[in-house]
This record gives sequence, structure tokens and C-alpha cells, in this order.
Amino acid sequence: MLTQYICKNGFTETMLNGTDEIPVWTEIECPDESDFLYMTENAGIPHEFIESAMDMDERPRIELNDEWRLTILRIPVVSSDDDSIPFNTVPLGIVTNGRTIFTICAHHTDMMGDFIAQSRRKNVCITSYPDFLLTLLCESTYWFQRYLKIINDDVMHAEKGLEKSVRNAMLIRMMKLQQTLVYFNTALRGNSTLTGRIERLYEGQYDPDLAEDAEIELTQADNTVNVYMEILTGTMDSFASIISNNVNGIMKRMTAISIILMVPTLIASFYGMNVNMSIAGYQPSFWIIVGASLTLTALIYMILRRSNWF
Repeated sequence: MLTQYICKNGFTETMLNGTDEIPVWTEIECPDESDFLYMTENAGIPHEFIESAMDMDERPRIELNDEWRLTILRIPVVSSDDDSIPFNTVPLGIVTNGRTIFTICAHHTDMMGDFIAQSRRKNVCITSYPDFLLTLLCESTYWFQRYLKIINDDVMHAEKGLEKSVRNAMLIRMMKLQQTLVYFNTALRGNSTLTGRIERLYEGQYDPDLAEDAEIELTQADNTVNVYMEILTGTMDSFASIISNNVNGIMKRMTAISIILMVPTLIASFYGMNVNMSIAGYQPSFWIIVGASLTLTALIYMILRRSNWF
């Protein structure tokens, strides 16, 4: 889907080729064949830039090609697959030829809609390419932190569930949250490195306050991710120890039950042999054997009970 914007009290949508004004920003999200055709033939964006923006494994970087400049940063998205991790990161390509800006993303994200709404609420118009990059970095960091709060709530919910019963579903959920934090951590570190590259490459062309805000937000988000990773790792290790301790307790009880049941089995085995017994002709001998078995079983049970085997 292709949408074009001009700067009028924030980013205002305009009809494609509907005015003589050159759009300040062209947003291309989940492009189809017509969008690819527009990018290559109408806009003249280099093919390699489009391929890089669509590549899920691209890392944050800046690339130059004649008059064109490509900047790739990683942004957070909600995973569309219910069986996968809850959140992921995808590349966002920002391309410019010095006259207009294009953003290319292969996935739908709520971040861009919020970015546009914020510009309208605050009546902000960004025409400088470096400032546009830094503003997008700040916006992406806000969404990282927003999703991190959801992850933290999920971790607390999983912890409460594991306190009641250790289920595989809960452990798998926590494992996927841990994977998400690893992806977030990698993306934030890459974006932080990108911020320094923007400051060096566009020295004197950007708002220093905006650059400082971006650095602060990225540092806070990175610290938050690290804290949550440590908490989640410690929680997983603790529950692994609890599970191991529970298994040891169950095996201990099973061993104690086996010892208790061994006594009457042993006595019955002795008196079940085809040999002459001294009390074989005695009429209440059966009850004597049963009573002895029960007495010894109770005695062993009390000994094991005092030894904390039950």
C-alpha cells in the first residue's frame, strides 16, 4: 500500500499525483506489484535499496548510491503467527534522493500510524532527512518500550501460573518471551550504533536536541531490555530448579513406598514356599503372619516418616 504525505499541520495525506506539490514523504507498506513498479520506474529507487528494505535479516546501516541514500533501522512489530514469538523486529528502509523521502516496510506496523498522528497533534512538520531519521528512531524506541511493558506483564502472569502448577505451555511461553527480548536487544543496539553514524554523517544538518533525545530513549530502552532479560533468565533458572526438586521429591516418595511394600511381600514369600513350617498346622497362623506384616510395615513407615521421606 502506497500513501503520500505533505507537510501541513503535520503529515497530511495527499492524492497520488493529484497536486503539483512534491510529496514530502511517501510511505510504502506491504508493497504489491504496482507499488514495486512505482518505486522502480516512477521514483527511480535503486533495485538493491528495495531488496535491502524487504530483506528480513537486514541490520541497521546507511548506504549511499549516487544521489540516493538508504538508511535501515529495526522497528518492533506484533508477530502475525500465533505459534511464534509474540513480538518481532523488522527492517524499515528510509530512502531519499534529496527532494523527497520514501519509507519501505514489508510488514504492517502500528508505529507509522502513531508517528503520523503524533505529527498532527503536535503540529510538527519534518522535512530534513536527518531529523526525519532521528524522529523515527525516537518513535520506534517508544514502541519498543510499549511492547516491553506487555512482555513484563506476560512474565508476571506466567510466574503466577507456574507457582500453582508447572505446565509445559507456561514454560514455552516464557521461552518465547526470552527470544523476543533477545531480538529487541539486538535491534536496539543496532539502532543505537546507527544514531552515532547519523550524527557523524550529517554533522550540522540535524537538530542536536532531537539527537540527544534519541540517544537517551535508546539507552533507556536498552537498559530496560537487559533488566527484563536478567529477570526472565533468573525466573527460568529458578523454576528449572523447582522442577528438578519436585522430581527428586517424587522419586523419594516412590522409593519409600517400595520399601514399605517390600516387607509384607518378603514375609509372604517366605511362608509361601513348599517347605515345612513350624506353625503350618497352627490354625490362626495366617492371622499371625498378616499381623506381623502389618506391624513391621507400620514400624518402617514411622521410621521413614521421622526421616522426612514423606
